[in-house]
Amino acid sequence: MEKALKLITQLVGEARPEARQQVILALTNLIHSLETPDAMVQRIGGLVLQTSATVTAVDLGLFRLLAAAEGPVTVDSLAQKTSAEKPLLRRLLRFLAAIGMVDEVSKDTFAANHASRNMTAKIAEAGIKHYFYTVCPEYYALPDYLKNTGYKNPSDETHTAWHDAFKTDKGPFTWFSDHPDNMAYFNDYMASRRGPELSWLSVYPVRQEAANWSAGRPLYVNIGGNIGHQCAEFREKYPDIPGRVILQDLAHSIAAALPTPGVENMVHNFFEPQPVKGAKFYFLRGVCHNHPDHKVRQILEHTKAAMTSESVLLIDEIIPPEVGASLDATAHDMTMLAAFAGAERSEAQWKALFAEVGLRLVKTYLYNAPSYESVMDVRLA
Repeated sequence: MEKALKLITQLVGEARPEARQQVILALTNLIHSLETPDAMVQRIGGLVLQTSATVTAVDLGLFRLLAAAEGPVTVDSLAQKTSAEKPLLRRLLRFLAAIGMVDEVSKDTFAANHASRNMTAKIAEAGIKHYFYTVCPEYYALPDYLKNTGYKNPSDETHTAWHDAFKTDKGPFTWFSDHPDNMAYFNDYMASRRGPELSWLSVYPVRQEAANWSAGRPLYVNIGGNIGHQCAEFREKYPDIPGRVILQDLAHSIAAALPTPGVENMVHNFFEPQPVKGAKFYFLRGVCHNHPDHKVRQILEHTKAAMTSESVLLIDEIIPPEVGASLDATAHDMTMLAAFAGAERSEAQWKALFAEVGLRLVKTYLYNAPSYESVMDVRLA
């Protein structure tokens, strides 16, 4: 058994990211094949407890304390460094060990492992809180929502599982303005999800497409760009390309925008006419998946009306394959369904939407194969 596990670990360590996902899926299927019905119910039913316990450990700083230690740490020592009582810590850490988040070395003694160290990253701390406090409630509401709507594919963005979960008539991004902690978790998670090397800027020929562009004209308009991480990356990579770089989003996002030199901040609702005409690049990243088809058509139509024959609409999205999509991609799709009546669309679905509004897909540039993240070059038909 140990030899087999060692070989699997070696194979996973040597595999490319996309191949690693296949190994993980195969091992997950193996685990499922060994489970009894009761064991499967216990595992699936207890997933939220795993999230809850992990959030508590992050709040207490347990993963950081264990990871910083030179060896195993006792419950007594952890109790002295946190505000938690020893009996509670003992129970929490035993559960975390049972789900593989820490190692139980001996009685009341624990050590960091790979999972523990993963949870010390900023993306992990922000992400787990974003999921627990903002995303999970809509998952809980989803079964009743689907039952009450007759199991129809959601298309009404004004009534989703999100609205039922939070008992609000506001959509998530409007709701964020009244809930700064949730907005901070979301912003920190989105900013840390991937490094600049995993970006559309690594594959798209910006310099070639923007050749001979003049300084006074709008070069890059980031529509729905949140607080401006994409604008900052664009300006950092291409500081010498002339033209205006413009961030657009709702007022609460613009109020928190990064102070990036050379970036103009503009309050704009992308369901209203695009005020910046004739830009070279109109860029939408992770915007359209937040909306059902009829709202995406509105965004596309407003952008198209501002475009000229020189303009390029760049749409940066997860574009899953028609068959065999990964857990991450399908989970994203179900999350968009629950929160926005949105979707992660295939390339065929995108082409159909473009054709409906008089646009055409020129080319899709894949830049992050494991997650299917791609940027689409879209122009006037």
